[in-house]
Amino acid sequence: MTSKELEVLIKAHHREAFLWSRQCCGFDTSLAEDILQHAYLKVLEGKAKFGHQSSPKTWLFAVIRFTAMEWLRKTNHTQTLDGVEVEDIEPDRPVESQEDMLNLLPSRQKEVLLLVFYHQMTIEKAAEIMEVSLGTARTHYERAKKSLKVLIEKKHENAR
Repeated sequence: MTSKELEVLIKAHHREAFLWSRQCCGFDTSLAEDILQHAYLKVLEGKAKFGHQSSPKTWLFAVIRFTAMEWLRKTNHTQTLDGVEVEDIEPDRPVESQEDMLNLLPSRQKEVLLLVFYHQMTIEKAAEIMEVSLGTARTHYERAKKSLKVLIEKKHENAR
């Protein structure tokens, strides 16, 4: 892709790219801005090359995801409840918002759910971005829906 085509791609998907970056960073807005800037630099400087193996949007989201993972690994950021099973969550712990509920899900479940529901991607596209097989993505997707259902039910029980 030419630099002009890359700029058009970035402008066309900026809002969604920012939301995805924010989601990759545990909803930390300032960190998401830094991640997005680094991802854009990788794209514009040619460090991340579009190989025409997927759609441009899917490729851009993958670049953002890997930039976030790389950044979080380098700076030793950790997601506090990453990998916790829903059954292990304290029943009395208040869940205030959708973001709180999503952050309680294991990272892969959260990623596939966000890509499919919030970014209107297919499970196949989500699997490409996450670099997992389609079967694995489907499994995480189904588990995420079940886990989220349990969290919503617990929230409603606590509200009574």
